[in-house]
Amino acid sequence: MIRSLLLAASVLTLNAAPAAAQPAPGQQIAPVLLTDDAADPHSFARPREARVSNVALDLAIDFTRRTVGGTATLDLVRRSNARELVLDRKGYEVHSVADGAGRKLAFRFGRADKDLGTPFIIALRPDTRQVRIDYRSRPDASALQWLSPAQTAGKRQPFLFSQGESIENRSWVPTQDSPGIRQTWSARIRVPAPLTAVMSAPAEGVAGSSLQAALPTGTRTFYFRMDHPVAPYLIAIAVGDIRFQQLGARTGVWAEPVTLPAAARELTDTEQMVDAAERLFGPYAWGRYDMIVLPPSFPYGGMENPTLTFLTPTFIAGDKSLVSLIAHELAHSWSGNLATNAAWADFWLNEGTTTYAERRIVEALYGPKVARQQVALGIDAMGKAVAEAGGPTSADTRLHLDLTGRHPDEGLTDIAYEKGAAFLRTIEAAVGRERFDVFMRGWFTRHAFQPVTSAMFLTDLRRQLIRGDQALERQLQLDRWVYQPGIPANAVPPDPQAFAAVDAAVAGFPRSGPPAAAWGQWTTDERLRFLQRLPRKQPTAQLAALDRALGLSTTGNSELQFAWLDLAVANRYQPAVPTLERFLLGQGRGKFVRPLYKALAADPTWGRPLAVRIYRQARPLYHPLVTRDLDALKL
Repeated sequence: MIRSLLLAASVLTLNAAPAAAQPAPGQQIAPVLLTDDAADPHSFARPREARVSNVALDLAIDFTRRTVGGTATLDLVRRSNARELVLDRKGYEVHSVADGAGRKLAFRFGRADKDLGTPFIIALRPDTRQVRIDYRSRPDASALQWLSPAQTAGKRQPFLFSQGESIENRSWVPTQDSPGIRQTWSARIRVPAPLTAVMSAPAEGVAGSSLQAALPTGTRTFYFRMDHPVAPYLIAIAVGDIRFQQLGARTGVWAEPVTLPAAARELTDTEQMVDAAERLFGPYAWGRYDMIVLPPSFPYGGMENPTLTFLTPTFIAGDKSLVSLIAHELAHSWSGNLATNAAWADFWLNEGTTTYAERRIVEALYGPKVARQQVALGIDAMGKAVAEAGGPTSADTRLHLDLTGRHPDEGLTDIAYEKGAAFLRTIEAAVGRERFDVFMRGWFTRHAFQPVTSAMFLTDLRRQLIRGDQALERQLQLDRWVYQPGIPANAVPPDPQAFAAVDAAVAGFPRSGPPAAAWGQWTTDERLRFLQRLPRKQPTAQLAALDRALGLSTTGNSELQFAWLDLAVANRYQPAVPTLERFLLGQGRGKFVRPLYKALAADPTWGRPLAVRIYRQARPLYHPLVTRDLDALKL
C-alpha cells in the first residue's frame, strides 16, 4: 500500500486562526507545529513541501450523468524548492491542470490503493502559488448519492447529497484530503431549476438561506464561502427540492416540503441547545447553526458539517425523544470542528469529547436524570463494543488507534465515542466539574481552528489541570486510558438507580408479563434499556406477547423499532418479517441496516434468504458507504 509517512510537524503542514479571526481566502495562516503522531497514513499529501490553504470550487451539477464537474482552484503554501504538489484522488477525472497565470502544468497519477485511491501529482513551477484543475467526478463517486424522485420523500425532484467523512471527499473535491490540513474554501454551484443547493458554509450575502440567481439556461447559481479553515471532510453539499424554516435567531432547518413541518416541530429546542452549549464551552464561532433533514437514505444519524448539520429523518419521532442527536451534532461545533483530530488514529478526540459534551447539553436542557440514563446506555454500548473488538486486551479498544494499512472507518466504533466520554467523566469526577469545565473551555479556545492529537490533549491536561500533582497523575491514569487497551478500573460507573424500575421489569419478565402499564409512562431511553437488557433468546410466545402489549411492530420511533427487530431476528421471529422488510426498505441509516443484514446473513437457512431478497430491492436506496460494507456480505 502506498501511504504518507511524512511528519505533520512541519511548518507547512497545519494552519490555525484564532476563534474570532476571519482570514481571507488564500491568506497564509500562521502554522501550528505538531508532534510525529499527527502524521496521516490515510493521505498521499506531502504537506511539508506544498500544502493547500484554500479551495475555490466552480461546479455544475448534472443529474443526468450523475456527475459534478467544473474547476477547483487551489491556493498553495509551499517551500521555494518544492517540485510537486500531491493531492488525494479517488476516481474523479482530470481534464487539465494550469497555474494561476493559465500555464499548463504536467500531472500524473501514482499507484492505486483500494482504500485511499491514487496520489494526484502535479509538477510545480518555481513561482506556482495557485493551481487550477478542470475535472469531473464519476457517477460512482463514493461521497455522493444521487437519488431519483421516487427515492425522495416528496417524489417530485431528484436529490444529491454528499458524505465526506472520513476519506470520501477525495472522490469529488481535488485537494489534500487529510483532517490535519485545514483549508478555507468557497464555491459557485450551478444546479437545474427549480432545485436549491446548500453547503456547509454561509451563503454569500444572505444570512440563513442561499443566494440564488435564475439564469436563462434553466439553471440556478448559488454562492458559498467558508472563511474559517476547516478539515476537508467537512466540505458538504446537498441539492434538491428543499425549503427553509427559521427556528430561532440563529437556527433554522432545511427539508423537503413534505418533511419540513414535522422536522421543524421536532427541532424547536435547537436555539436553547446553542445557548446551553455556549454557557458550557464558550462562544459559538460559526455564525448560524442550521440543519438539513435529508432523504431517508442518509447513512448516518447526523453529520456535523459546519453551519449546516446533515440529519437523518429517522430522528423524527413526533415527541422530541431522539433530539439528543441534535445535541451531539451541535457539540461538534466545538469538539471536531474547532479542535479536530489531526489524523484518524485520534478519532476519539472528535467523538469521545462530543459524546461527553452532548450529555452535558442534554443535562442542561432536560435534567440530570435523563443525562444519567443516557450515560448508562452509553456504558452498555461501550461494553458491547469492547466485546465486538475482541475483548479488553484487543488493541482496537485503545483510544489512540493504529489504523495504518486499514481504512480509517474501522476506527468509527463506540470505543471512540463511549470510552472517550468515559475518560472525560473520569477526569471530571477527580478534579470537580467546575475545574474541568474551565479546562474544556480553555482547550477549545487554545486550539480553535486547529488540528489536535492525543499527545497534545494529554500535554494540555498536565499543564492546565494536573500541574505537577503526582497523586492526581497516578489517580487519573491518563496514558493508560489513551494508549492501552480495555477500560481502566478507575472509570466512573453508571448510576445504579438510573434504570432501577426498568431493570426490575427486565428481571420480572416473563413471569410478570410485558410491562404494558409502565411502558406507557417510560421514556424512549427507558424503553430501549428494557429491550436491550432482555435475554437475547426468547420463545415465540413471549415475543408475540411483547409485541401485542407494547406495540413494537407499529412504533414510529426508529430506535425502538430497531431494538425490537434486532431481538426478533435473533430469534427467527417470522411475524416480524413484514416490519423488518418495511424498515430496511424505508431508510438507509447504517447504524440500523448494517447489524440487521449482518445478523440475517449469519443465519444460512432462515436469515440469509431474507437478506438476499430484501437487499436486492433496497440496495439502490443505500449510500455507497453502506453498500460498501453490505456488499462484503455477498448477499
